[in-house]
Amino acid sequence: MIDLAENTPSNPLLRLGAQPIALTAAALLLLIAGVTSIAIWRAYTGAAPETDRVVASRQLQARTAQASEQLVEKTKGLEATQQESIDQLQVVQDQLLTMKKLLASQQADTKRLSDQVASLNESIDGLRQSFASVRPTEADTPSVTPRKPVRHRVHASSGRKRSRG
Repeated sequence: MIDLAENTPSNPLLRLGAQPIALTAAALLLLIAGVTSIAIWRAYTGAAPETDRVVASRQLQARTAQASEQLVEKTKGLEATQQESIDQLQVVQDQLLTMKKLLASQQADTKRLSDQVASLNESIDGLRQSFASVRPTEADTPSVTPRKPVRHRVHASSGRKRSRG
């Protein structure tokens, strides 16, 4: 009798493991019940995760496209601004070059005029010196006092007569 009691399993889980077909059937029933409940839940709520994922994906793509378009527009705006700045800088550089040329021309004209003024000053100084040297020599020579014209002619004519005759 003791032997018979040892052979019978007392645990119900051990008995269940002995019947694999019943265990498989129960697992299959649970699986079918879970899938059916999910299908009913989706039909009742009307929301499918796949549809939600597609919608979310499309929204993300639309946002990405919009952000890309904004970046392209901003890039084009920056490019246009940069080109305008380059054009303005070129104009300023051209103006600066023109101003440098004008300044060099004016400096050359100023130097030329300064040289001419210096030459004229030298000429004026030379004329002053020559005029100053002429004045003292005139002062040294006796000044001729004007005599009466009649006497002067008489002396001149009598002197001629004497020399001829």
